[in-house]
Amino acid sequence: MVAIGLSAGGVARVRFAISPLWETIASIRVLRDPGAHAIHLPWVRRVRPRLGRLTESELWRLVPPGPAYVPDFLTPAPAGLFAELPAELEALRATPEAEVAAQWPGAAPLDKPLDKSLDKPPDGLLERLATQLGDYFDVALAPDWPRIRRLLEAEVFTRARALAADGVGGLLNDLHEQVRWADDTLSVAQRWCTADDVPDGGGLVLIPSVFVWPSILTVSTGRLAQLAYPPRGTGGLWERPARAPDGVAAVLGRSRARLLVELSAPASTTALAARTGLTAGGVSQHLAALRAAGLVTAHRDGRTVLNIRTDLADALLGTPRNAERRPTR
Repeated sequence: MVAIGLSAGGVARVRFAISPLWETIASIRVLRDPGAHAIHLPWVRRVRPRLGRLTESELWRLVPPGPAYVPDFLTPAPAGLFAELPAELEALRATPEAEVAAQWPGAAPLDKPLDKSLDKPPDGLLERLATQLGDYFDVALAPDWPRIRRLLEAEVFTRARALAADGVGGLLNDLHEQVRWADDTLSVAQRWCTADDVPDGGGLVLIPSVFVWPSILTVSTGRLAQLAYPPRGTGGLWERPARAPDGVAAVLGRSRARLLVELSAPASTTALAARTGLTAGGVSQHLAALRAAGLVTAHRDGRTVLNIRTDLADALLGTPRNAERRPTR
């Protein structure tokens, strides 16, 4: 059990971030120990043949299998809500040498150890790691990143609504069964998690990560603690999309029925057009009819208008009322 001091000042700076670098590191852990991450086996079977010599890299050996220590410098805190991999790799390259050296001994007990004669990281390590991470992402994650990102955006959308309804305490206590917040302390039931107390001027970054499933990970980098946890809906990530019941399609028409199915996640008109092959104008006309029937509502999220399926539509499709909403832009 790890206890992280999280005072009122720290709570005021709790934020979310979507990080392709976190997913990259977590996905390597999955490939190193697939049996511990069974829901990702369809992805593992597709990706493994593509990896080639990446499995012999320094990166591979710095991310051990199982519940073991991964150097914190591999996951610098994302700068904003939607981090981009190139920017994260630049942050990795800029990691102070002293920080890397302080964490270097923790990377020693691996199945294929790095050279134990080195009492400090080898020259050029961060540049090589950044290159290897970029190459790995292109091979292993880029084809599925739009799907993964949609789920992560959905999680942030859902949690933002929970924060508004239940406050930070309700949000933190609903993240994961291994996470509890009480009396200004965030308790994390995980042996290999480390993080310092969050100072009043610091903050906590909550990072939904599909490949962290089924557990959670925490790290501390500077004044920012990070908590990566599996988002809702991870279990269905690799499933094929559902089809509308034939009776619903017969009444509404196949295009409108398909749009309702696609709106298991809140989505913009543009996103729906791209996924269904319909024109944006055609999607707009169908959505107007569905709104008039009480089956769809619209919600503005920044500059984007998201279309959201109503409870009536859920009932029509035979979907539970508490089904997850996954926004896509």
